[in-house]
Amino acid sequence: MNRQSYEKPTILKHQAALANKFGRSPGARALERIDGQKVTDLARQFGSPLFVFSEHRVRRAYREAYRAFSQRYPKVQFAWSYKTNYLDAICRIFHEEGSWAEVVSEHELNMAKRLGIPDSHILFNGPHKPLEALESALLAGTHVHVDHFEELYACERIAKKAGRVLGVTLRVNMDVGIYPRWDRFGFNLDNGEAMDAARRIASGGHLRLDGLHSHIGTYITDPTAYGRMAGKLSELALAVRRETGMVVKSLDVGGGFASRATLHAQYTPGTDATPPIDDYAEAISRAILGAGFAAGELPTLFLETGRALIDDAGFLITSVVGSKRLADGSRALIIDAGVNVLFTSYWYRHDVLPAEDRGGMLEDTVVYGPLCMNIDVVRPSVMLPPLEVGDLLVVRPVGAYNVTQSMQFIRLRPAVVLIGEDGQIDVIRRAEELDDLKNAESLPERLAAR
Repeated sequence: MNRQSYEKPTILKHQAALANKFGRSPGARALERIDGQKVTDLARQFGSPLFVFSEHRVRRAYREAYRAFSQRYPKVQFAWSYKTNYLDAICRIFHEEGSWAEVVSEHELNMAKRLGIPDSHILFNGPHKPLEALESALLAGTHVHVDHFEELYACERIAKKAGRVLGVTLRVNMDVGIYPRWDRFGFNLDNGEAMDAARRIASGGHLRLDGLHSHIGTYITDPTAYGRMAGKLSELALAVRRETGMVVKSLDVGGGFASRATLHAQYTPGTDATPPIDDYAEAISRAILGAGFAAGELPTLFLETGRALIDDAGFLITSVVGSKRLADGSRALIIDAGVNVLFTSYWYRHDVLPAEDRGGMLEDTVVYGPLCMNIDVVRPSVMLPPLEVGDLLVVRPVGAYNVTQSMQFIRLRPAVVLIGEDGQIDVIRRAEELDDLKNAESLPERLAAR
C-alpha cells in the first residue's frame, strides 16, 4: 500500500470578503490539453520540462495582425523578428504566411538565407554589423538599417569600392512619450541628427536613402505612441523629399506591441490590459495616410512584430520535484524548469496551471526552479492547490524570447515540440545532451594527461 506523504498541519487565516483569495479563481483551473493533446501524454512521450508550440495559434495570430493592417493601409509587409524565436519550424510558418525576415546579427542573417529567404526580403538591424556581414548584405540587396555614423561611413566606403549606388535605411529614435526612451539606437530626430544623416547620404553620392525605421520600445500598451512615431517618421520622409529629392520608399515602425502576458507591475491581467492589434493598426495607418504623401509615393509599411505574434502560442510543461514550507510558513514548490529556460519570469507574471484537477484548497505558493541560485523564481506568488512530486504544471505564455534566450546553466535545455493544425506532433528541437555542451571545447594535452 502506498503511504501518503505527511505534512505538518498549518493554520491559514481565511477571511470571507469580495476579494476572497481562496476562491476558485480562473488562474487555478487545470489546463489538461493543448490543442487537443493531453498534457500528461505529451510529458510522458517527450519528457519534462518540455516546450510546446501551437501551429494553429501562430498562424491565427499572424493572419489577425495582417488583416488589421492590410484593411487599413494598402502597402503592408511584415518581417518576422528572428530574435524573438528563431527555431526553423517557427520561422518557416511565418514565411509561409507571407512574412519576410528581420535579423539583428550575422548568424540570424545566415539562418534566414538557409531557409531560402531572398536577400531582398531580409531586414538587417542592430547596432553592430561586422564589416564582412555588412558588405555582403549591402551588395546582395538586403535592407540594411544603418544605426550610427560610423556604420554610415562604412556603407559609403563599401558602395564606393563596388562602384555602385546602394540603398540603405536609417534607424531613427525620437520622443513619442514613452519612457525610458530607446535613444541608444539610431539617429535622433529631435536634435536634427537624423536629418543630418539624410543630408550626408544625399551629398555623398554613394548611397540612396530608401527607408526610415524606428522602434520605440518593447511591450508598449499605448497605440497612440505608435501613431506619434509614424507621424514623425512621415514628416521626416517628406522633409527629405523636399530638401534632397530622395523619395523614401518604406517606413518601418518596428515591433514592441504587447502580448497578452501579464507584467509583474500590472494590476490587471494582460488579457484585459493589452490593446487589440486593430488599435495599433488604426493609429499607425491613420498617421501615415494623413501625412500628405504625393500620389504614387505612399511608402510601404514594414512591421517587425515578434512578441505579439508568438507569445500566446508557446507553453512549457514542467514537473513538481519538491515541496516545502519556508521559514515564514508559506508554501513553496520546486519544479524542473527555472529561469534558465524561462528568462521572461523576470518580468512576466506567467500563468502557472495544474495539468490535472487535484481538488483541494488553494494556497498562495512561490514556485522555484531547479537551479542552485536564489534568483531562480518562476512565480513569486500564485494560488495553487496541494501538489505532489511528479504532478505537472503548465506555464504560459512563453513563446517569445524564452527559446532564444535560454541557457545551459546547471541544466541542459529541453526538447521543443510543435502541434500541427492536423494534430500531428513533431519534435522541432530535441533535448540537449552533454555532448551538445562540450563539443565546442578542447582539453589541452598537458591537462588531459593528468
